[in-house]
Amino acid sequence: MLKTSLNLLGLGIFAFMAKQDVRCSFCGRQKKEVEVLIAGITGHICDSCISQAGNIVEEEFGQANKSELEHNLTLLKPKEILARLDEFVIGQEDAKKVLSVAVYNHYKRLLQEEDAEEIEIEKSNVIIVGETGTGKTLLAKTIAKMLNIPFTIADATVLTEAGYVGEDVESILSRLLQAADYDVAAAERGIVFIDEIDKVARKSDNPSITRDVSGEGVQQAMLKLLEGSTVGVPPQGGRKHPDQKMVQIDTKNILFICGGAFDGIKQIIERRIKTQSIGFGSSDGMEDVKENTLSYVNQLDIKKYGLIPELIGRFPVLTYLNPLDKPTLIRILKEPKNALVKQYEKLFAIDGIALEITDEVIDFIVDKAMELKLGARGLRSICEAILTDAMFEGPTMNVTKLTIDLTYAKEKFNESKISKLKVA
Repeated sequence: MLKTSLNLLGLGIFAFMAKQDVRCSFCGRQKKEVEVLIAGITGHICDSCISQAGNIVEEEFGQANKSELEHNLTLLKPKEILARLDEFVIGQEDAKKVLSVAVYNHYKRLLQEEDAEEIEIEKSNVIIVGETGTGKTLLAKTIAKMLNIPFTIADATVLTEAGYVGEDVESILSRLLQAADYDVAAAERGIVFIDEIDKVARKSDNPSITRDVSGEGVQQAMLKLLEGSTVGVPPQGGRKHPDQKMVQIDTKNILFICGGAFDGIKQIIERRIKTQSIGFGSSDGMEDVKENTLSYVNQLDIKKYGLIPELIGRFPVLTYLNPLDKPTLIRILKEPKNALVKQYEKLFAIDGIALEITDEVIDFIVDKAMELKLGARGLRSICEAILTDAMFEGPTMNVTKLTIDLTYAKEKFNESKISKLKVA
């Protein structure tokens, strides 16, 4: 195939060289060192260099086509997004509905065509308020996975104001760029989940007159990312320096989701609601508020907690996650596609062992997780404490079935370090 192409190229334009001292103008090899050497008007090229050039051209066009295909998003309707979330996330119906609409509107605006009215739809960045282990990160991960788009998780606690030890806010986009395999166009349509956003809240409700390295300064630095601007990003991450090559990323179409436990915000919400209840019967309904305080959260409470108004204004969507009760934790253990019980059953099944965990053990695991106040993450720790010895002995035991009963579970849990934890 190569020789045929070379013959066609040589008709009327190129000629094979007979002189031994003629070299390839690209690699410098002589004619006797290559199979074919073709003469041009001002230089020569060998068959090896032609082959390499062809590979480069094919790779460049291939990457462009791949990027174009990846950007052809399959837009799911809000109910379809919710149905997919239900497969992996138990409960939290309000948050799932809000996120489904926000994601649908965000990607609908990406696919909109220009019209005569020139109406530009703005982004729907989201803040999720919820206790630890209630599913904030899981929701964001599940959405990114179902849409097959670049996704990254950033920890706000390591971010500092530019010029101080720590990471600049631009490092968030560096991670997104890496998740997109350095495809800038794909990264510009990705999702960024910023965890622990409450940890950069300023310490008081009054504006700071000095630099707050880990709080208000970080919030100010985040504004340009959230509002939609072109940001110079170090492709490999790390600190910026004058001689470093930057990649320009437009954040206009990047969806930002922030999550935080906002420890103590319940008291802010309760004080606000209580001051609005005046006169006889003012305590009516306060029991309902205490049962589900976070459902009353609004932007004013977030501002009182310590996020600056400019940052809050760039997150038009605010939702909450309910604390996990016992029935919900039991469902989390057993029902989702990647439920913990199903994971352990598969681990043992690989060794040819059928694992059975009794309902009494499930109740015991959930009760301990609620005592430790670790949320859904605590379920995994307790399961590991109970099943570690069984997973150690199982592969060498000549058994085909293993049943974990309540007596065994209590014994192994009491021997573990996690049982020594004390909750204030």
